[in-house]
Amino acid sequence: MINKMLKLAGAASMAGLVSALPALAQDAAVAAATVDKGDTTWMLLSTILVIAMTIPGLALFYGGLVRGKNMLSVLMQVLATFSMIALLWVIFGYSLAFNGPAEGGLSAFIGDFSKLFLAGVTPSSTAATFSAGVQIPELTFVIFQLTFAAITPALIVGAIAERMKFGAVMLFMALWFTFSYLPIAHMVWFSGGYLFKLGAYDFAGGTVVHINAGVAGLVAAIMLGPRKGFMVDRIAPHNLTFTFIGACLLWVGWFGFNAGSNLEATGLAAQATLNTITAPAAAALAWALAEKFTRGHASLLGAASGAVAGLVAITPAAGFAGSMGAIVLGAVAGVVCLWAVVTLKPMLKYDDALDVFGVHGVGGIVGALGTAVVAAPALGGYALGDPAAYSIGGQFMTQLTAVVISMVWSAVVTVVVMLVVKAIFGGARVTESAESDGLDVASHGERAYN
Repeated sequence: MINKMLKLAGAASMAGLVSALPALAQDAAVAAATVDKGDTTWMLLSTILVIAMTIPGLALFYGGLVRGKNMLSVLMQVLATFSMIALLWVIFGYSLAFNGPAEGGLSAFIGDFSKLFLAGVTPSSTAATFSAGVQIPELTFVIFQLTFAAITPALIVGAIAERMKFGAVMLFMALWFTFSYLPIAHMVWFSGGYLFKLGAYDFAGGTVVHINAGVAGLVAAIMLGPRKGFMVDRIAPHNLTFTFIGACLLWVGWFGFNAGSNLEATGLAAQATLNTITAPAAAALAWALAEKFTRGHASLLGAASGAVAGLVAITPAAGFAGSMGAIVLGAVAGVVCLWAVVTLKPMLKYDDALDVFGVHGVGGIVGALGTAVVAAPALGGYALGDPAAYSIGGQFMTQLTAVVISMVWSAVVTVVVMLVVKAIFGGARVTESAESDGLDVASHGERAYN
């Protein structure tokens, strides 16, 4: 069955193949399909790891980077976003992202409501993996993808931190999830999706998660306006220990994110796991080394940020890159993301508070485009199809197309959603006095520290 899908989609992404799983599971051509308990256990564990990435990993990483008076507001925004998207996913998100006809009409861009409220998804329904005749419970696939859907909008919290009304944040996340995340996930990871059919490689979410969220964070931050005192006063992280702990939790959880996207406990999952160690390791050291040469010191914040940049960059290439390719890709991402944070951001004067675009947006772009290179069989990669027929240039143009479409789609949706949120709330920003007092007290009536 996987061979059949490869013939239909050409050099489609491994993560993209996942999108067809519910439909493939019902194909009569699948003979004597079995559910492997080892694969199922691995996927359930991967799901739990990705949850740990978000709460508490991302929450602590972001929380340590803001000022002490806004610590709880960031934790609350991440927790509430995760909780809300989890519910929206099972209500309509899964159906719109991973269902619909393989051909015709809007199916290239969005799914349908055939599995609204998870209709027909039961403990006995199954989804195909990448091996013919091997399946996992469909519910396992549903909850694994739920975690991707939940962490993506939560990433945006870092760009708009310390100045947006809590209600406005929640409305923004619900609308953006519906009109940006779901269509891009469908286009990239569903068998009938436009970018899937184009042959874009995205193993675990370079375009769907990181570019999508990074661009949204940039646009939202610009439309929201800078924090009071931005580029005038020193706005420093209040607790880098929390940030370090959060970064470590992100790294550990990322194994579920990347290796779990293989859907099976196989050698390729092991390769993705190794890549998820070496790429961020190379990025952390590259960032720190570049920081030493350009700024005179190698900081913990820089090394932690570099590790996250490496994790972001290897995400689309996790199952395509060979061991050496992953190291090179991570190192490049570390240096490029450092430039985006310390040079590009001040030059353009946008207040992306916690560098969501600089790390996730730029790192996602580096990773998505770099996947075309590191996937080359001649360079030790694992591109799909005939190794002799693989073209780095051809795949690069496909990757570039996917990057541009994802960026434009996310940017347009974010502009419209921000305008809607501002109209409904009479402005998305908290008052000047609330911003000065801190959102912990102003929005939530409590303090992180007494």
